[in-house]
Amino acid sequence: MTSSPWQLSYIELRGDKNIECVHLVVGDVRRSISPRGGGTFSERFDERLSSAADQVSLEVRRRKTRIFRTTETVKVYSIEVQSGSGRQGSFQSSHVSWTTSKKFAVIKRDKGHGSLPTAMSGGLKPTTEELIAQCPRFRVLVVGKTGAGKSSLIDRVFGTSTAGVADDKPGEAMIEKELISSQNDRFILHDSKGFEPGEGGNYDTVKSFIEARKKEPLIRDQLHAVWFCFPVPMVHYGERLLEDGAETFFEQSNEALRNIPTVFVFTKYDRLVKHMQKVPDRDPEAAAKQYLQTHCVEPIQRSLKDKAILHVAVSSRANHQRGLDELTKLTYERVSESFTSEPNTVSPVPFAAAGAQRVEPGVKIESSINVGKQRYWRALASSTNFGGFMMLDCLGVIHTDIISVWNFHDPSAYVGSEEFRNLMVNMVAEVDAPTGSPPASTNLTRSDTFSGPFPLMTTAIVILPFVAGLALVRWVYESYQRLQNVHPKFMAYIVDLTHVLNILFALKGNEGGKSLTRREIKLAFNAYYASSWMEEVHESIRQFRHTITDRDEIIAKIEELVLASDREAHVTSAIKGIPSVDLEQDEEWYG
Repeated sequence: MTSSPWQLSYIELRGDKNIECVHLVVGDVRRSISPRGGGTFSERFDERLSSAADQVSLEVRRRKTRIFRTTETVKVYSIEVQSGSGRQGSFQSSHVSWTTSKKFAVIKRDKGHGSLPTAMSGGLKPTTEELIAQCPRFRVLVVGKTGAGKSSLIDRVFGTSTAGVADDKPGEAMIEKELISSQNDRFILHDSKGFEPGEGGNYDTVKSFIEARKKEPLIRDQLHAVWFCFPVPMVHYGERLLEDGAETFFEQSNEALRNIPTVFVFTKYDRLVKHMQKVPDRDPEAAAKQYLQTHCVEPIQRSLKDKAILHVAVSSRANHQRGLDELTKLTYERVSESFTSEPNTVSPVPFAAAGAQRVEPGVKIESSINVGKQRYWRALASSTNFGGFMMLDCLGVIHTDIISVWNFHDPSAYVGSEEFRNLMVNMVAEVDAPTGSPPASTNLTRSDTFSGPFPLMTTAIVILPFVAGLALVRWVYESYQRLQNVHPKFMAYIVDLTHVLNILFALKGNEGGKSLTRREIKLAFNAYYASSWMEEVHESIRQFRHTITDRDEIIAKIEELVLASDREAHVTSAIKGIPSVDLEQDEEWYG
């Protein structure tokens, strides 16, 4: 800890069952830490313990045993502090040791603080941590000639700006170079020139690269998808879809492309539709679709001698975007088919594909459900996986798994912050209250100004309905096994968090790599909290009945609520209710 004044609000330690008692010494204050069973001791201090020292100490007394040990170790699982500047933080999973000749053990704060750890003791780890370790990034090869619209396509789908993806000049792409954006590090781009006149040899380069990547032993190094980009040709201007090099490549590379998700992307589709609008007595959309089939799809089919090609027409131009969601879903579906070997399991590659894209929220929700069903959602009706942990710990891994799938450009880690998690916990506490009643817990404090759907939106600071996490509802500090009928809270947390992130995703839009702000999060949170959507979700959960063996029914109910047919309508309604404000202006959580 720093030498500046700080305040201790909570501590939890894990040792073995032979520890009799633990006392915390902070300056001149000595406080007993309550036993919680199984060698666990924890205490929350309603009045924070203050100190200017850079250390705190533990006095640990061990029961007498026949085995004499010279050194003991206890897991310091969680300590929350507040510095003199008012900034909160925490550190987790540190070990401290003491010898039998010493009375005290010394605890030192590590450098990391302020957010839930990605790996916790006792095997309670986010499922997404394992998936990301296996495949940190979605690897895609994009092939297209200069002017095909590759850069704008990548920017729109992955939420980056061109400068953040590649600094290669047009036409100078190096296919072996791994392009990783600082604005979205969950994908790797391999950029290749197309098969232009004078570049006939490039088809050998592309073919060799694809074949080499197929032989990589690690899934993270394999090629996960290929996008061939061709501008829709305007034949009346003498434009061609395929140059000679492209025809040669497709004629000779059918086998190389086998088993690799491949999508043909016909770019600048808006130009074709605009042209068709000038043709009298014809439906421009129908005419454009027929034109696409004749002049784009069929030539590729003839070259590949395959009618089952995946294709999509897109426009990436600002204010004329179309087809990007279809491209995203099509790619995700094909990647899921190709890289999932066992049914009802989550493969790291589809997870990487879902997380990398920033276009289609439905894909993220589907991936989030698949991840949740693997482990922690199945623990909601029993103590499986959650034994010996506090509710806050259990919600922590669920929170981490969900936000990992959404993958906002969030360099400050706001969606994983203690403040945002506290907001979600306080929101979930209301699931116990009948519709229209005040919050169930007296620890919840609403802002006095919260009288309408979006309080004080015209002022500089967005006001939240809960005071700054200083009065978290008590149930989250209880052991998972101690509270009965806790599944409604877990269900509400999963559904509420997903809906808030869905609104945030729509509010944020595809803004070319702009960082997430707390103002955006607060607006999305308020929009959901004040909506009939949240009331409907909580009421549905309150009415839900299950038995201890109904884990599948619980999961089915979560899916039903998350994937409700009116989800998009609710999101649209929430966004429309938010006034136009400067979303890039950040602000403190509580003003």
